Amino acid sequence: MRPLSKVAPAWWDYTTLDRAILDEAARLTPGDLCTLSRPGFQVVFYDTLEDFYLAEALEYVAAWRQATPEAPAGICGPIGPTEQLPLVARLVNALDLDLRHAHFWAMDEWVIAGKEVTADHPLSFRRADMALCFDRIRPDLRMPPENLHFPAVDLTEFKASWDAARCIVMQGGQGEVKHWAFNDPVRREGPYKDAPPTPEEYRKLETRVVDLHPITLIQNARTSGGGVVQNVPGQALTVGPAETWKAEKVSIWQAGTHDNPFGMRLTTLMISRHWPDSAVPMSLLADHPNVQFNFYRGGIGSCEAEMH
Repeated sequence: MRPLSKVAPAWWDYTTLDRAILDEAARLTPGDLCTLSRPGFQVVFYDTLEDFYLAEALEYVAAWRQATPEAPAGICGPIGPTEQLPLVARLVNALDLDLRHAHFWAMDEWVIAGKEVTADHPLSFRRADMALCFDRIRPDLRMPPENLHFPAVDLTEFKASWDAARCIVMQGGQGEVKHWAFNDPVRREGPYKDAPPTPEEYRKLETRVVDLHPITLIQNARTSGGGVVQNVPGQALTVGPAETWKAEKVSIWQAGTHDNPFGMRLTTLMISRHWPDSAVPMSLLADHPNVQFNFYRGGIGSCEAEMH
């Protein structure tokens, strides 16, 4: 039987992996990470934050430039990181990029009392997308409102939208529980009491309402709420692996602020070695044909023990 989680015994997470995998990941140097690219998985480094976030913003532009009346196309994007979003709007305006045939899918949204939060909620991801990016684009260049796809508890329209246009790239960050979007590990109960879902089972999951792992609640309290964990909703909508596999490319951006030095190493190792395990959801991207991990070199950090 696999060990209990060291942080949330009622859940699956990366601390239930074999100790040898965890120790190997912790020993990786930044130079080692450079060697973990393989066909279908590319590891890229950026030396400055300016270059890092500009490259992330340019993925939006590159995707939207491919949109035509006959072949609409777009990008799925995260809230976390967000620093690229104002740059996206600035680039669209400077390039006079007409977005009438472009699409955007939001990755996720909070759920409270069985309903997605409205755009006036201070933690609303839709609110952040609009304020940081789409409301800053010149009105004559903006995509039609129906081309902006935000998940809702009634998922009919959102799920159908994935077949209405090509998703050129799905961007994301990596959370401390090793998720993309809110694809968290599951509770250790019922059929998953002794083992987490198989990679094949987990990859079938579509956009859905999920219960959030305690690590995710703590992370979001830290990054978005000054640590006030009681104000972080316990559920969210999240784009699923089923939609992720419709994206032609998955691009994960790691500046060192959302996950820690160990976590960034662990998922890079598992994807490179093709070790998918649903207790580490990001590792399931080992089976996607086109994945890129983007690192800010100054944020990779060290796994050496040091008191300070």
